[in-house]
Amino acid sequence: MKIAVIGVGYVGLSTATIFAELGNDVIAADIDKEKIENLNKGIMPIFEPGLKELVERNLKEKRLRFTHDNKEVIKHGDVIFICVGTPPKENWETELKYLEDAAIEIAHNMESYKVIVHKSTVPVETSEKIKDIITKNSKNTEFDVVSNPEFLREGTAIKDTMNPDRIVIGADSNKAIDIMKKLYSPIKAPMIVTDIRSAELIKHASNAFLATKISFINAIANVCELSGADVEKVAEGMGYDKRIGRSFLNAGIGYGGFCFPKDVQAFIKIAEKYGYDLKLLKATNEINEQQKKNFTNKIKDNLKELNDKKIGILGLSFKPNTDDMRFAPSSYIIEEMQKQGAKINAYDPEAMEKSKQMFDDINYCKDPYEVAKDADALLILTEWNEFKELDLKKIKDSMKSPLIIDGRNIYDPKEMEKLGFEYVSVGR
Repeated sequence: MKIAVIGVGYVGLSTATIFAELGNDVIAADIDKEKIENLNKGIMPIFEPGLKELVERNLKEKRLRFTHDNKEVIKHGDVIFICVGTPPKENWETELKYLEDAAIEIAHNMESYKVIVHKSTVPVETSEKIKDIITKNSKNTEFDVVSNPEFLREGTAIKDTMNPDRIVIGADSNKAIDIMKKLYSPIKAPMIVTDIRSAELIKHASNAFLATKISFINAIANVCELSGADVEKVAEGMGYDKRIGRSFLNAGIGYGGFCFPKDVQAFIKIAEKYGYDLKLLKATNEINEQQKKNFTNKIKDNLKELNDKKIGILGLSFKPNTDDMRFAPSSYIIEEMQKQGAKINAYDPEAMEKSKQMFDDINYCKDPYEVAKDADALLILTEWNEFKELDLKKIKDSMKSPLIIDGRNIYDPKEMEKLGFEYVSVGR
């Protein structure tokens, strides 16, 4: 099938690459000319395991190419995926400008029947807005609009796109549904075909629930600290219950990234529009914000004075296997420490270039051992696997003070005590 993708961010690039890998003829467009030129050379704008190899293979096989000409992709694609950004406005409502601009451009340039699919996370009724925009701006060309939300996770985007938990297709046209079923037929996963509004709500509801699960276990972690219990054991005991499950019950410094923070806030706004006060999600957000503050308080409580203290940071990205710094808890923690005069050394396997665009006065190191050298404290802010396998004796010997404050609970407190560390974690 001939596929067009408008927007080559995390979602658009993964979508274009996977559909090309499945044998389709894919052209993807983005307004960022430098990004497009780099992609056509096989240079990735993001770090995502396995993505570079797939892009290079499909470029070579001529199933995939990139352009900054939206007109070209619109004319090419029988199915057009809109994967542009939907960032939050200042009031946390969803900014739909880029989606609306794409819809207008599609309307002006389509010359035959198109299935227009939006994958971005959007408020309910967005498909109807897209349909209205295209109808008003097109030359009576037939089209259908489909909501096909993505559920990929950064760091496992390729795996999640190839092996999704489910495929959601929201449409009111049997013709469009049949085309989408054919497109997705090589991927073996449960397929939910539903009305468009339900499809749009499924994505927001899913992300809101997962964010709530994280905030719930962080609230439990606070109770554990006060009562002397171990949140890891509590989470393990809860996780064996099939109705609950162990995933997303990892206490720490809260969720980050581009999806959960903005989607929780946006869903609160959506509910308000319909006259419902989503107090549960307001509490989810409040707990998440407080968790970052709790962690900075741990730092202050253990160091007493931060001015001129040398703080080592391991991990900058909001989660492992990505370079994404958007809404990362590390950002808040770094800002708070810099305000109080701390000197920061930092290392992350992938996110340091992104961090350099956000922060001045951080010394970026070549490895964790350089970060630890003469440090008054070492903070674990991202649970990269390589941090779990460090030579902790070497770390301890190089530190000025053997204090580790672990925001991801990657070490065993008893083992750390045996090694001579003062070890502070979350909920234990």
